[in-house]
Amino acid sequence: MFPEESFRLNSVSVPSGVGRQPASDDETLQGAATRARNASREFVNANYWVGIEGGITEKDGDMAAFAWVVVLSEDQVGKSRTGTFFLPRDVADLVRGGKELGEADDIVFGQINSKQESGAIGLLTREVVDRTALYEHAVLLALVPFKNPELYNR
Repeated sequence: MFPEESFRLNSVSVPSGVGRQPASDDETLQGAATRARNASREFVNANYWVGIEGGITEKDGDMAAFAWVVVLSEDQVGKSRTGTFFLPRDVADLVRGGKELGEADDIVFGQINSKQESGAIGLLTREVVDRTALYEHAVLLALVPFKNPELYNR
């Protein structure tokens, strides 16, 4: 998005302020925004803070999975959502029963800590699309206001 710039990335685990498994679009967006704000408290001298939160929602009896990305700066906010994909019934039933999506994936696919690896999307696509690839477009789209500040300044 900014080929003329160089960035140093610091990663930090911060609370989302929402449930372990956000179960709506709004709750997932709130979790990403809270993570970005909490990251800004950890790295006060940074120029940008990014929050990412994965969530699920019910659609016509099926369970959809997605994530929200929120990018903050001192004077700007960018938001975007990843693509959405539907979970297999065995995974969805475990999530409905109280498991977090990563736990349900591990049970169904016989994995350990898959959410920190390729995620549900990597397991379901057999690595054609992994978690990083799923989030990449959403991160780029969340940066649109930073690429066009004259159009988005508050």
